[in-house]
Amino acid sequence: MNPELGTTIIKLGGAVAASPEACASLWREVATIGGPVVVVHGGGPQATDLARRLGHEPRIVAGRRVTSDLDLDVALYVMRGSVNARLVGSAKASGVNAVGVSGADGGLVGVVRRPPRVIDGETVDFGHVGDVVGVDPALLGALLGAGFTPVVASVCADREGDLYNVNADTVALELAVALGAARLILVAEASGVRRDAADPSTLISRLTPEAIAAGVEAGWIAGGMRPKLEVAREALSRGVPEVRVTSPDAVSDATRGTTIAPEA
Repeated sequence: MNPELGTTIIKLGGAVAASPEACASLWREVATIGGPVVVVHGGGPQATDLARRLGHEPRIVAGRRVTSDLDLDVALYVMRGSVNARLVGSAKASGVNAVGVSGADGGLVGVVRRPPRVIDGETVDFGHVGDVVGVDPALLGALLGAGFTPVVASVCADREGDLYNVNADTVALELAVALGAARLILVAEASGVRRDAADPSTLISRLTPEAIAAGVEAGWIAGGMRPKLEVAREALSRGVPEVRVTSPDAVSDATRGTTIAPEA
């Protein structure tokens, strides 16, 4: 591991984490990066699947999960449990010495409970959903310094030790800023940002923050890609020098996927 290459933060979506083939591709890429790497993951599809198996239909408002007591238990079982453990196990097969942690471990990510918000005229209480108020990267520094690759589940704690479900894109952003990361890579099922999500030939190799805003307004940046690109814009504005959206098998190749950058 060469610290001079700078730290890479990789955010892995739950859908990608559910695919053994995609995970294997990801870890092969991580093994070639050379510098320190931190992987942050969600687990939305897995949490939805387990909730439904328990007879509970999750509620999603404006792309965000309302986290009841049961939803929090599901998030803990899935994200801090099965998804995190399976990612660590998958890493071993590629020779990556990974360690599973959560945002709650070592006071890594501090949060407060999200207050109720008015959305489309309705006041929504998101329950056990946390908003990030601070990051203490000491734990990650210790693990990286010892040659480990941290795999961070986006379950975090407040000052009283209460646990919260936190958006994984947001956790990845905050860790990238706190660690002074050289790059933030958002791994998606698609190979990057497409003007037509169903057509791989419409892949866009470079997007500016202004183009993202225009795409949101025009409606072609929507669904799960919209929050990713909003995180990308904020990361650039807060000093992360390189942000990319790419596929699991292209993490180490800056010429593939979509680079988010200001106008040259």
